[in-house]
Amino acid sequence: MQALINGLRMNYSDEGNRNGIPLLFIHGFPFSSAMWNPQWEYFAKSFRVITYDIRGHGASEIGDAQFSLEYFIDDILSLLQYLHIPDAVFIGLSMGGYIALRMYERHPEKFLALVLCDTKSEADTNEAKIRRAQQALQVKREGAEIFARAFAQAVFFEKSFQTNPNAVASIKKIIASTSPLAIAGTLIALAARTDTTHVLSTISVPTLVLVGENDTVTPVANSRTIAEKILNADLKIISSAGHLSNLENANEFNDALEQFLHNIFKK
Repeated sequence: MQALINGLRMNYSDEGNRNGIPLLFIHGFPFSSAMWNPQWEYFAKSFRVITYDIRGHGASEIGDAQFSLEYFIDDILSLLQYLHIPDAVFIGLSMGGYIALRMYERHPEKFLALVLCDTKSEADTNEAKIRRAQQALQVKREGAEIFARAFAQAVFFEKSFQTNPNAVASIKKIIASTSPLAIAGTLIALAARTDTTHVLSTISVPTLVLVGENDTVTPVANSRTIAEKILNADLKIISSAGHLSNLENANEFNDALEQFLHNIFKK
């Protein structure tokens, strides 16, 4: 489905129990809502599951590609208003976690609960900002397919290339089909994002932190620190998974998320 959100066509999916608790899944960079397929298929039985493509990703329009995390959050607010959803459980992976944390800082009243997956609260270091700027130039020069191959090597656990080749192939295909201009614009937006570490101690909704045990992009130690700073947050380490824990070990990821939701909503 598509909706006109802040002047751009946004691709989204609204599935499952329309009277159920809404779960809003926010995908990572540079993916699309398709990365959440193992989750919406599983949770739509009991919950209202909303997935969407961030502007410039998937089937959502790119516009001028001058992106900011603030614009991504404005898009969420407009999408929720369009769907007449006052509040939801926010589930964000990697960049999706950055967005969810900044969203909480701006609009905590929109949260029933929060799930942070393979993410961090710190802003980029100077070195990381420089690296993203170089990557932005590189992807515009060489194209998304080359970028996709290198990115997949960085985010997947080494064994996933043998044990879960379909997930690897799917992510490569998603990245390769993304506009290099959108990838570059998002890289700049990520480099410019604010630090949200100070927000962690203010979070008062039930929170779950999920991380792949072999995540080298946002390691377990980082997620453990996040969980320690959020009052009563739960931490679950997903075995045999890297940075894309929801795909690399979907069964364990879904079980952990289901148990968390059950404890909150008794479903």
